[in-house]
Amino acid sequence: MKLIECPRDAMQGLTDFIPTATKTAYLNSLLRVGFDTLDFGSFVSPKAIPQLRDTAEVLAGLDLSQTRTKLLAIVANRRGAETAMDYPEISYLGFPLSVSETFQRRNTNQTIAEALADVAAMHELCEQRGKTLVAYLSMGFGNPYGDPWGPETVAAFTRHLAALGVRVVALSDTIGASTADTIRPLFAELIPAFPQIEFGAHLHTTPGTWREKVQAAYEAGCRRFDGAIGGIGGCPMAADELTGNMPTENLLSFAAEVGEPTGLDMAAFAWARDEAAGVFGAAIH
Repeated sequence: MKLIECPRDAMQGLTDFIPTATKTAYLNSLLRVGFDTLDFGSFVSPKAIPQLRDTAEVLAGLDLSQTRTKLLAIVANRRGAETAMDYPEISYLGFPLSVSETFQRRNTNQTIAEALADVAAMHELCEQRGKTLVAYLSMGFGNPYGDPWGPETVAAFTRHLAALGVRVVALSDTIGASTADTIRPLFAELIPAFPQIEFGAHLHTTPGTWREKVQAAYEAGCRRFDGAIGGIGGCPMAADELTGNMPTENLLSFAAEVGEPTGLDMAAFAWARDEAAGVFGAAIH
């Protein structure tokens, strides 16, 4: 299993600003664990996400000399992607492409048509500069706005991305609405239909539903999973206050059960979890 740790998602919604030095120390502890990818920060308007206004400063303090982990930064438009191009340390750019028109406008202040135009431009830019675009299909398992949704909607977006040449697509459960009955058939349909694409699962969950979600995605062929230590973060629009990111601890437990190697340094993981408790305190699930 390929594990993507998402401290950026864990931090971005917190009201109190985490000092740059604290962020940097925590991310360095995560780099020592050996995750495949670290979703470490974002190049978006500081007015939109004030918590991550110091991403460039944090990046300058990261020790990448003895890690296999690749860095991923979230961008919300072409301007953010162009900024990220100045940093050769970053391997992946992540863009939240919503299958919900309402959420696309709320999240990136764009229509879906405008977002797709940006995706095309950003993918081309990544190809030119040796980076990879990760398209997050947010609201991928339904939305609370009444916008059209169904497996055929998600498949249509995926076909468009495949035609552009996008190679990594993460189906994103933005509000924790997914169930095994929506997760399993979607991955089971898309993975064989688009063998050139690596599909990931960015699943938000409550403590009681995580296993059925991970198991459904895994049994349908998904091997790329996003998580956050302690289940920190998630979408503020979720109705259930217990809804958060998929806890990395649970992903590791599931991987052990099914005999999937992760390649993680578990001593370093224990240290990083202690660091997380210092950063997030009582928010750790």
